[in-house]
Order: sequence, then C-alpha cells, then structure tokens
Amino acid sequence: MFKMTPQILRNLISGPATRAYPRQIRPPFPATRGRLVNDIAQCNFCGACAVKCPSVCIEVDRHLSRWSFAPHICVCCGVCVEICPRHCLRQEPATGPPAAQKEMVALDAKS
Repeated sequence: MFKMTPQILRNLISGPATRAYPRQIRPPFPATRGRLVNDIAQCNFCGACAVKCPSVCIEVDRHLSRWSFAPHICVCCGVCVEICPRHCLRQEPATGPPAAQKEMVALDAKS
C-alpha cells in the first residue's frame, strides 16, 4: 500500500492519460499507413489489388469500370499499394473519421 502512494498522488495531480477522441485528434505519425485513396483516372481496373488484398476489402468490376473498397474491413497493410502496376493507389497518413455505420466507397471511371 505504501509503495503505491507516490504513484497514486502523481496520477491525481497530473492530467488525464487519454484524449476525448472526436474532439481532440492526435496528429498522425510520419510513417503511418492510413486511409486508402485511389486516383480513379489512372486505374486500369486490372484487379491486382483485389487479388492480393489479405482482408478482401477491395472489389474491382472491369466491365462496369468500378472500383469499390470497404474501409471498415481494411487492415491498412499496404499490400495493394505495393502491387498496383499503375501506382494509382496510395495511403494517406490520416485515418478516416469515426463512423456510425459501415459504408462502402465506390469509384466509377465513367462518371
């Protein structure tokens, strides 16, 4: 009990160890792999990213020229970015905003 007293007093005096997340967002670290972004104008819909994705969160429909992505399934590993032959995929260091429901990101080349 007496060994913990200094630590207890330090915890009472110092501020909270956590942040109120939606209101206080910590800036990302420089090498953070975050949100996946596709430059759809450069994409040729080869499907290599969908084949190599370990979490199977990317779907490519070559006939409709549609690339879709489920951000709630993505593990931000970066395999799709490394395998893309056209280098149209990239990862931004920031993560997505908190979401109340699962959403699918769909990009069409024709629109």
